[in-house]
Amino acid sequence: MALHLTSKNICRTVYNKHTLLTSNAKSFINPLQSIKSNEQLRGYSRRRSWFKAKKPAYDIVDLCEVGTRRSVPEFVPKPPYAATGIENEPESQIQILDAESVRCMRNSCSLAKILLDEVARHIKLGVTTDELDAIAHSTCINFGAYPSPLNYRGFPKSICTSVNNIACHGIPDSRKLKKGDIISVDISVFYNGFHGDCASTYFVNQPDPMAQKLVEVAQLCLLEGIKVCHHGQKFCAIGNTISNLAKSQGFSVIPAFCGHGISSSFHCSPNILHYENEEPGIMQKGMIFTIEPVICEGAPDIVILEDGWTASTEDNSRSAQFEHTILITEEGAEILTVPDKFKPQNS
Repeated sequence: MALHLTSKNICRTVYNKHTLLTSNAKSFINPLQSIKSNEQLRGYSRRRSWFKAKKPAYDIVDLCEVGTRRSVPEFVPKPPYAATGIENEPESQIQILDAESVRCMRNSCSLAKILLDEVARHIKLGVTTDELDAIAHSTCINFGAYPSPLNYRGFPKSICTSVNNIACHGIPDSRKLKKGDIISVDISVFYNGFHGDCASTYFVNQPDPMAQKLVEVAQLCLLEGIKVCHHGQKFCAIGNTISNLAKSQGFSVIPAFCGHGISSSFHCSPNILHYENEEPGIMQKGMIFTIEPVICEGAPDIVILEDGWTASTEDNSRSAQFEHTILITEEGAEILTVPDKFKPQNS
């Protein structure tokens, strides 16, 4: 689940024809907070747009009915924010995980990928994104894990589902998947005291050529970003690599969302920027973080919809996202979000 990064040098969030700017390039907040802290955002309707665009061949997605929050049994261990929605303030210092913590992270990350693969099996024409959420939720509970997004800063569902023009943090709802849709599914789990996080983008029926290329490039951006990682490498190498690749293929990186450190905290340092940057910081062996670029076929500006979470591209162009959680090693980076490393905690 990506962080929402806000900066006057990075992104603009558009409401009521105003450009909203914040000042701290290193701070991150979620969309709900940014809306509540700005009176000028009240009463916005995305349909009152001041730009004209050709009607796309795909369906432009808007908010639909969101069902009730799913419950989690008492026997499932929960993160601190599960009841209150408030996450403890993470340490600013980047964590170097010990061997036992890395073992636990391998388990939680592998389980996240198992759940993602299970949800992917059910992506088809006519299925609602809320039905996908139900599948992820029940599978997660069956493993004795907690779905990390649930009530994280008030998020009402267990996964994120972002379709077509929805770039990130889409809330599963009553909308049925349609022919030609592309859907990004972001799954995170809390298992044995640690979080795992991953995402992929899928087609609903046969994609058009542009959608095919967008998704292929988005996946390649992630993999190339991982390839440059190793002990002693600069963090900015990730964003510079991803940005150059996306631009070379005619796409843009949405800068509003970044990767993040992850461990017993859902989100912690470092922030992983996916766009061209010169931010300081060096990777060290034992660091674990996510890389999760959102690649767009149009302009990189976003609009936060009325639910305070769902991020749409301003021009309604499509985007695609892929994500892995990785461990920095001496030689490179180990991808932790793979399904074959999971071992039940009692085994």
